[in-house]
Amino acid sequence: MSRSLRRGALAATAIVFSVAALSACGAGNDAQTLQIRPDNAAVTVDDVKIQNALVITQPTSGVKGPAAVSATVFNNGTQPQTLEAITLPGTSATVKLTPAGGSGAVTVPANGSVVIGGKGNATAVIENGTEAARLGDAQEVVFKLSRTGEVPLEAFVVPANSYFKEFGPEVVPAPPTATPSASASPSGEAGHGSEHGSDEGTEGAESGH
Repeated sequence: MSRSLRRGALAATAIVFSVAALSACGAGNDAQTLQIRPDNAAVTVDDVKIQNALVITQPTSGVKGPAAVSATVFNNGTQPQTLEAITLPGTSATVKLTPAGGSGAVTVPANGSVVIGGKGNATAVIENGTEAARLGDAQEVVFKLSRTGEVPLEAFVVPANSYFKEFGPEVVPAPPTATPSASASPSGEAGHGSEHGSDEGTEGAESGH
C-alpha cells in the first residue's frame, strides 16, 4: 500500500510541473510544456475519471489533526452520479464528505465534474488523518459512485504546504510547545541557607551553654 519516500518526493515534483503545464495554456498549442504528462494519481473506470488525487496531511510533521482528500472527479456519462463514499482501505480512517453547498450529497453532473478540496468546493475530511497516512507514501483511496461503483487508485501523501495549502484540511492545530523545566537552583540555595542558619543557631546555643 505504501511506497518509498523517494516516490513521494518525485510525485510532489511532478504535480508542480502539472501546475506549470496548466499555466502555459495561453502560450499556444505548440508550447512544449503542454506535452508534460505529470505522474500524479489518475484513473478511468467506465464513464468516470479521477485525477490529481492527493491525501493532504497537516503542514507540520507530528501534529495530530485531520487530513483531507483532494481530487477532481469527471463524469463523462449521460446520467449524474452521486459520490457515496471515499474510503482508505487498510486503515481505520473515516472520511466525511460535504458538498460545496454544505449539505446533501456530492453529485457529479452528467458530462461534468466535481472538484474536491479548496475554497468553495466539496470537501473530504479524514477525521483521524494522523493514523491514516504518512508523508511520502502512496495511500490507496477508493471512490464509490452510485452507478460506476468503486474506483480505486493510489494517492500520494503530501503536507498542506505551498501549492497544497489551499486544498488541505481546514482545521490546523497549533504545534505543541515545549514547557521549560523549573530550575532547581533557587530551591537548592534556599535549602543551603536554611541548613547554614541551623548550624549557626546550634553553635550559638552551644556557646551560651
